[in-house]
Amino acid sequence: MAKKQNAKTKKEQPEMAEQAVAPEASAEAGQEQSVPESVNLSDLGTLLQIVDLATQRGAFRGAELSQVGAVFDKLNAFLSYVQEQQAAQNEEAGEAKAASEE
Repeated sequence: MAKKQNAKTKKEQPEMAEQAVAPEASAEAGQEQSVPESVNLSDLGTLLQIVDLATQRGAFRGAELSQVGAVFDKLNAFLSYVQEQQAAQNEEAGEAKAASEE
């Protein structure tokens, strides 16, 4: 029975994706194209926390957890990399400022 439900869920997913795209396409066609609001690092950090919390609360099925975990790991690695790069840039800027003051 679980296999039948999984097959049904897989068939419904493409339809849901098409439905999610359709309203945006019609809205853009009727209006001038405007720049969408951007996503910043803080938003990505919040998204990481949301995924973690949803997993803790059992929002995902067991079969879905590997996919959710893979995306979580990618996002976490990306945010860690960006934080390291920002820290290195801040350190370099601080050293350059100290050197110019001497």
